[in-house]
Amino acid sequence: MTNEDGTLWITFNGEIYNYQELRPDLEKRHTFKTKSDTEVILHLYEEKGERCLEYLRGMFSLAIYDTRQRKLFAARDHLGQKPLYYYHGGDEFAFSSEIKSLLELKPELREMDCRALYEYLTIRIITPPRSMFSKIRKLPPAHWLTFHDGKLTMGRYWNLTYEPKMDMDFNETLAELESKVEETVKYHLVSDVPVGAFLSGGMDSSIIVSMMNKVGGSGFKTFSGDVPYQNYSELPFAKLVSDQYGTDHHELTIKPSLVRKLPDLVWHLDEPSDPLSVCMYYISELARKEVKVVLGGDGGDELFGGYDRYYGNIYTNYYAMIPEKLRKHVFGRIFNAMPDQFWYRSISHKLKWMHQMSFSQNGMRYAKSLSYFYFSDRYKRQLYTDKFRKAVGMFDPEACLSEYFDAANAVQLIDKMLYVDAMTRMPDHPNMVLDRMTMAHGLEARSPFLDHRLAEFCAAMPPEFKIKGVKRRYIQVQLAKKYLPKALIKKKKQGFSSPLTYLLKDEFKQLYKIFLHDSRLVSNGYLNQKTISLLLDEHLNQISDHGNRLWLICNAEVWYRMYIENQSRDQIKSYLVS
Repeated sequence: MTNEDGTLWITFNGEIYNYQELRPDLEKRHTFKTKSDTEVILHLYEEKGERCLEYLRGMFSLAIYDTRQRKLFAARDHLGQKPLYYYHGGDEFAFSSEIKSLLELKPELREMDCRALYEYLTIRIITPPRSMFSKIRKLPPAHWLTFHDGKLTMGRYWNLTYEPKMDMDFNETLAELESKVEETVKYHLVSDVPVGAFLSGGMDSSIIVSMMNKVGGSGFKTFSGDVPYQNYSELPFAKLVSDQYGTDHHELTIKPSLVRKLPDLVWHLDEPSDPLSVCMYYISELARKEVKVVLGGDGGDELFGGYDRYYGNIYTNYYAMIPEKLRKHVFGRIFNAMPDQFWYRSISHKLKWMHQMSFSQNGMRYAKSLSYFYFSDRYKRQLYTDKFRKAVGMFDPEACLSEYFDAANAVQLIDKMLYVDAMTRMPDHPNMVLDRMTMAHGLEARSPFLDHRLAEFCAAMPPEFKIKGVKRRYIQVQLAKKYLPKALIKKKKQGFSSPLTYLLKDEFKQLYKIFLHDSRLVSNGYLNQKTISLLLDEHLNQISDHGNRLWLICNAEVWYRMYIENQSRDQIKSYLVS
């Protein structure tokens, strides 16, 4: 789209939720050709320049080219809901929402970044500016860049800070939170097509559905997916919310086939996948048959303290007061003798996690708390070859986490952990998966909890409003009591994709046999076959729970064959069905 005289051009991916508020003032000085939010951004940039980003509420990846100055300006939204990849070489610059288009432009970019692989296998995410490709970069959330006369300049336009704390008591804060959640849901409902909602049966999506009902009335469509494993189904709780608010509810019992879908998942993601992507792919496929836009509860864990590790790190502080020799030689032997129980929330996993974390401190402890289920320190020497270790050099894949933890943006322990997650794990894991898996089906997903104004408000809350002892999401639970069924509030958190690595053990056997016994990452000198075989043997014989570790290697292998060796999806699938 262009401005009136054709001197500015914009390409834009996303939604600006407050564009209708910005437009009337701009109409005094500009002639609008459309009713779109895209044109609002364009005229706002025309007047404010790079400061236009200060006025936007929404999710976006955008680029504006000024033909007079011959300057390109690009930016990504505050919390990383929309992607922006780029390549810069000399006076050449290219950008896209998908890596695969850059590879079409320059096939020679099919070169793996070993540091990115190292980071993925350690903490399951790839943090900006890295991508899985050595010469393709990822613009970090809340950043802008300009390209002018062959020179690339980059800066940050927004950051989340947890100080100073708000001067309100708990009840005042709760009332204000309710008002702000209602406001952001109202913004996210602005659309020229009907809007549905993901309804997992968890607290986050259920609160969003309740607010949608309050703002816009009943009758909208909701979508629930379930991975059946033992007694962990959340469908009954989603049904309770649907019945309470009169939604047109659609359920899907997900019986995923990795044999059939894994190549598609990796292709859409442009990087190795994650169990969450499997579930999100199927539920998005269901929703797109009914609607074009859905709201979801993403971001609630990071705003309100929804993960066990938040209080787990507090308990680890107390456990670490026990003399190190006693922990190492007495408690360590006890914990190591406990069977893994093959469930990530098992008591044995939690105790082993706490014990291992107690030997680190501060930011490094939190970083290692995130890598525990993946390739933490104990596996690194055995898994990686000398060639790989030489390629990554002194790079520390956990450093980005500890750096955010140690930043001055947050002072108290809970806030520090929330800040790390909001800046790293959230944009590069759940946000990334949500965007790619919904867009794979032409479905637009919106996340009201990721409104940056709401995030600022939540960051200013005292941490004890979020975590009280082992009670997570304390203030959110109090809000939920006003809107949600008691049974849902009292249930234990499961996680949408949590059972997947346990549920699909038979399919995993086939995948591992195909990809890990003839690994390209092994034959090309990056990983050790002996270590992979040992992990596989221990897992399949129920000796140790390596499900998540094997998942990471297997997906990295599929990605490597598809993106570095340029094998097609059909070629990969042919291995799986032969």
